[in-house]
Parts: sequence; C-alpha cells; structure tokens
Amino acid sequence: MKKKLNTAKAPGALGPYSQAVEIDNLVYTSGQLGICPESGNLLEGVKAQTKQALENVKAILAEAGLGMNDIIKTLVFIQDMNDFGAVNEVYAEYINGDVLPARSCVEVAKLPKGGLVEIEVIALKK
Repeated sequence: MKKKLNTAKAPGALGPYSQAVEIDNLVYTSGQLGICPESGNLLEGVKAQTKQALENVKAILAEAGLGMNDIIKTLVFIQDMNDFGAVNEVYAEYINGDVLPARSCVEVAKLPKGGLVEIEVIALKK
C-alpha cells in the first residue's frame, strides 16, 4: 500500500509531488534542498545548504518513525563538483555507522531556486 508522508518540519513541495512516499517497508523521499522550513528561504553556502537539506531529510524520516541510520541509498545532486569535499564533510556528520548507505553524487547544471545541493534518500523500515 502506498502512503504519502508530510511534515511541517521540512519545506513543502515546490510542485506536484509528496515530501515522501512509503511503500511496504521502504520510504522514498523527494529531493531536499537547503531550504529552511520556517522561513522558506534557501540558506547561503554549500555547507549550510547541505546541513539544512539533511535536516529536512531527517525530519521527513522521523515522520515515518525512522532515523538517519535507516537510510539504504542516497542520491546527491550538486551544482559544482568542486563542492564535493565540502558536501562530504557535512554529510559524514549525519550519515555514519558500520554499514553506510549506497550513494550516487552527480553534478547538475541547475537546481530549483538556485540551490547548490539537493539530497534524496531511500530508507528501510525494519
């Protein structure tokens, strides 16, 4: 059964999509930008945007009763591959443990709202 997940602790969708969808024991989040849910503003700088994007992911997963250690796959979009190290530095503060999730990281020409990073995840309910 497919279930829509939504929380006010993460920014609302910028288009016709859900913050996340739960199907059986998997949760798929939509890509999260570094947008502060309270102000609706995009934070400045790649580290601040990465941290906020991961806080948004964390809030969405919490709505499903999950945590960051339940992530099994991450997809990171960055506007400039030169920011790879800075993104990894912040990412490692949130994603750690004995079994790290699989991950892809790709450079893209442009992100919504002029974002520098966007992160989506798949998490597993045990």
